[in-house]
Amino acid sequence: MAISGYVMQLQPFSVNDGNGIRTTIFLAGCPLRCKWCSNPEGMSGKVLTGWYEKKCTGCGACAVVCPEHIGINLNQNREHCIGCGKCTMVCPAGARTRMVSLADADDMISDLQKDEIFYHYSGGGVTFSGGEAAAQPAFLDYLSSALYDRNISMALETCGYFDFEKVRKILERMDLIFMDLKLFDDARHRKYTGVSNKRILENIVHLAEIPSKAVIRIPVIGGVNNDEENIRLSARYVHENLPKAKMELLPYHKLGTVKYDAIGMPCPPEEFYRPSAEELEHLKSIVKSEGVELEDFR
Repeated sequence: MAISGYVMQLQPFSVNDGNGIRTTIFLAGCPLRCKWCSNPEGMSGKVLTGWYEKKCTGCGACAVVCPEHIGINLNQNREHCIGCGKCTMVCPAGARTRMVSLADADDMISDLQKDEIFYHYSGGGVTFSGGEAAAQPAFLDYLSSALYDRNISMALETCGYFDFEKVRKILERMDLIFMDLKLFDDARHRKYTGVSNKRILENIVHLAEIPSKAVIRIPVIGGVNNDEENIRLSARYVHENLPKAKMELLPYHKLGTVKYDAIGMPCPPEEFYRPSAEELEHLKSIVKSEGVELEDFR
């Protein structure tokens, strides 16, 4: 029997989340609260409606159909929103939109099968991302099992904060696992993400137990984790505990800022910045000096 899960988006023809042509599935829910998150709508694992004020014409169509009698300004009364999506269907300007929906797994699998020919001929497949895909283990297990049986290549993008044994079978189905190591120092990790990195570091070690290819990613946030010590210690840890893994440094971007406004959350601090190309190359040289090979899917 199929199950349902909370989904932010299915992004077809993606080329940055693994090899070949892919569909990236963004699953909602995440145990971390990274202060720079580019997908803040995925932090909470529940249905969510967004309101883009700059698109809003003030026509009031949303207020007419709202069963909770919420006015035009959704963010002023967001605690009453049940995420039914009725307003998104009548908004003529696209100012109201579903940012997280409850989706049926079998329906998703049927949609993915339509693009199988692109996956197979390009060496691509399906990438599970988030939010945090492992935050919905039963849903992810059902989807990955069905795709595995159809010989569709899969990749997983994860923050690494999960119970390894609960998702071991899922991880073993993956051809490629991207796992973040945002900060090596535990105190700094707690400060910027809200959780300890102990479990993440342990799970990097556990990745050596499964056959999937692993890429450890560092989202490089200027003013947070772009210091040489953090990069060096992170690379050294990967080399010592997961020697076959590669690393990828991803420069910070602010493309998700508009989403914060849409869900009524404060935007990331202005002092966070994107490292320059020269700085990024220097940090990459530190990774290589620690004996770790670099990867780049951008």
